[in-house]
Amino acid sequence: MKIQKDQILSCNKSEIESHKENFDFLSQKLNKQGHDVNNILTRLADFQVAIPSWALGAGGTRFGRFSFFGEPSSLEQKIEDIGILHSLTQTAGAVSLHIPWDIPSDYNAIKEKANALDIKFDAVNSNTFQDQKGAKESYKYGSLSNTSKAVREQAIQHNLDVIKIGDKLGSKALTVWLADGSCFPGQNNFQTAFQNTQDSLIDIYKGLPDDWKMLVEYKPYEPNFYSTVIQDWGASLMLANGCGDKAYTLVDLGHHLPNSNIEQIVSILQLKGKLGGFHFNDSKYGDDDLTVGSIKPYALFLIFNELVYGMANNPQNPDLAWMIDASHNVKDPLEDLIQSLEAIQEAYAKALLVNQDELKAAQLNNDVVKCQEIIQGAYRTDVRPLLEKARLTRGGAISPINTYRALDIRGQLIKERGKNTVATGL
Repeated sequence: MKIQKDQILSCNKSEIESHKENFDFLSQKLNKQGHDVNNILTRLADFQVAIPSWALGAGGTRFGRFSFFGEPSSLEQKIEDIGILHSLTQTAGAVSLHIPWDIPSDYNAIKEKANALDIKFDAVNSNTFQDQKGAKESYKYGSLSNTSKAVREQAIQHNLDVIKIGDKLGSKALTVWLADGSCFPGQNNFQTAFQNTQDSLIDIYKGLPDDWKMLVEYKPYEPNFYSTVIQDWGASLMLANGCGDKAYTLVDLGHHLPNSNIEQIVSILQLKGKLGGFHFNDSKYGDDDLTVGSIKPYALFLIFNELVYGMANNPQNPDLAWMIDASHNVKDPLEDLIQSLEAIQEAYAKALLVNQDELKAAQLNNDVVKCQEIIQGAYRTDVRPLLEKARLTRGGAISPINTYRALDIRGQLIKERGKNTVATGL
């Protein structure tokens, strides 16, 4: 299924006048405050977030999974679903594949389909947290950290194979996340596990093309609940530094203990030139993978405030990889992703409204109240008209959710695919 431009234009007609009124009011207000509205719109329109191929079907827990039907049963259909998201939001212009869930059967055909929908291939993700059919070795007790050299070699080779797959598609980054760890005291030797992981990552790093990056992800717990080999950003940073200049830390917003100061983490990583990218989601208790901005929108804004500062002041840090990583257990996956994209853009837009010069002056004067007023003033601004305008300039929908429902996209997908299709992934 592909949404036509005239369908979006038709849906926009009922909302265009209200949008113009709201945008004109906000634009005048921001111009009086000294903001360059056109520059903000350009930055919002250019901002693209990768959609993970594994998150286009219904998510689930170990207790159950409830489909919304019409799920994509092939990589081709997943890219078509991302095309729907991109048509509506104009900010979902990339896909992040997880291997071996989504190995293309015809590389040229997949690239042609993605290109026709204006979708690029972002970071490719390896999977050594599950045993694959026909695999000689098991990852039950770890992969890159395993005490068995044969297991480690199998995991290394899988990552090298993933790099080759990504290279054929035009991807420029490999994301490595490990489930490696232990469930009980004494089960692992912490130093041996860490050193095995470092040595394995170095072997993978040697297989990176010159223009690629390696993104090392971390997580404090789960599926192991006593120790995790790459448990925090410090461990990730040490491993990245141990590999070389093309290795970076990847921050998943859900991969932190409650109340961690994530904005401070990303700020320091940018200062050191080692922040590689993001997995966006939200959480209440732990790695819940909830809709971005649904629980802690102010925290998301504060993170973006540091990112905006870092992007302007830390040229030593490369361009960042942005990706959603969520599990839509009780929502239509496409609606959930639309909401996530909106929340990311909203946090970014508000961060662009922070007057960094005024904030710096207040910080130097230790004017704590002024600092708070500047930050919260930007956060309290309703920036939705800016997001709508940015979408309109690229031919997107004023209200992606309303348009999605008005066009009965899920109903059309069910008609095309039926009710029994199941997407690989979450």
